[in-house]
Amino acid sequence: MSDSAPLRVGIAGLGTVGAGTVALLEADPERLAERAGRPLVVSRVCARDRYRERGIALGGYAWSDDPLELARAGDVDVVVELIGGSDGIALLAVTTGNKAMLAHHGAALAADAEAHDVDLAFEAAVAGGIPIVKGLREGLAGDRVERVFGILNGTCNYILTVMRETGREFADVLGEAQALGYAEADPSFDVDGIDAAHKLALLAAIAFGGKPRFDAIHIEGIRRVSALDIEFADELGYRIKLLGTARMTPAGLEQRLHPTMVKKSSPIARVDGVFNAVGIEADPVGLVMHEGRGAGGGPTASAVVADLIDLARGNRRATFGLPSRLLADHPVAPMSAHRGSYYIRLMVLDQPGVLADVAAVLRDQDVSIEALIQRARNPNQPVPIVLTSHETVEARMTAALAAIGAFATVLEPPHMIRIEPD
Repeated sequence: MSDSAPLRVGIAGLGTVGAGTVALLEADPERLAERAGRPLVVSRVCARDRYRERGIALGGYAWSDDPLELARAGDVDVVVELIGGSDGIALLAVTTGNKAMLAHHGAALAADAEAHDVDLAFEAAVAGGIPIVKGLREGLAGDRVERVFGILNGTCNYILTVMRETGREFADVLGEAQALGYAEADPSFDVDGIDAAHKLALLAAIAFGGKPRFDAIHIEGIRRVSALDIEFADELGYRIKLLGTARMTPAGLEQRLHPTMVKKSSPIARVDGVFNAVGIEADPVGLVMHEGRGAGGGPTASAVVADLIDLARGNRRATFGLPSRLLADHPVAPMSAHRGSYYIRLMVLDQPGVLADVAAVLRDQDVSIEALIQRARNPNQPVPIVLTSHETVEARMTAALAAIGAFATVLEPPHMIRIEPD
């Protein structure tokens, strides 16, 4: 195939992103050909239902009922795999939006790609239309990354935003998000943090030169975040975000995905609705922020087409920034070793001595209180007590909360949210 011959694209999966990719490739082929150095041509497509209405005309493309057939077809130079699932066909693909497959099998996939002298591109797998993979892997290739963090799921960010703006509870806002199409009928993949954790595994691999380790991520979703927590966070000067964070610590690589309080003044605090954002702290560049739409047919299709243009031009790069043989197996930093500040909400009976008992347990675990909020007295009735701590080790905080939760005056398990430093 000559350098000016069309790049023949097979698209496996014609959901929102797959259909959006076809539409984008059809919309302005001359401009894309100029940028790619040769035409980008859809030659074959594949999906479960050939006759489903997708808003695009597919009659001019060869059809494969089996994605493996598409991958092996003689009229396909590159497979765009947009089916999803950790056991999908991405093992055959060279450009994919399949974050689950990469998070679970990324090191093996990278080695396979190198063995067959092909690229494995995945800009569409992380943060939709934000060019964060290229930005981190190529734009900051000369920097030493210290921390990567971000809002990586638009559904969760939308729910938390509406909860803050309206004072409504999680279940109510989730139902609205499902009705609007922002959340799936089964929302667990999003609201329990799995989707965002897949993306964090990929960002951490690039940032720290390691193998993707989904199993090493501490994951908590947003189901337990209440309207009361969001109200107290606002009073204390914070916003609550589902934040993924990776950083190298003396104990190893720390990867965690959980509700987090961030200062209102921080750049990521103002990222609302369905938007995503990723921050990178690196030496010598400092803090770099990327923000944009993290999902949807248009934004994610733009990431797919960006990868196709790179492939058409022959721009080669290691999948995770290093040859697969050099990807490290970093030690895993346990959450018990995490150091940080904490927000704690207790629902207690308003009786004399309760606060003193709580303070005594925290003192015994060497946990220092930074701020305290106690609502107006309501003797012998349930009242919330909220406190924030100075920096401490998570193991000490966990032990303290276990002891506090055993008090007869504490009516429900203590609720803890980690606070991210400035």
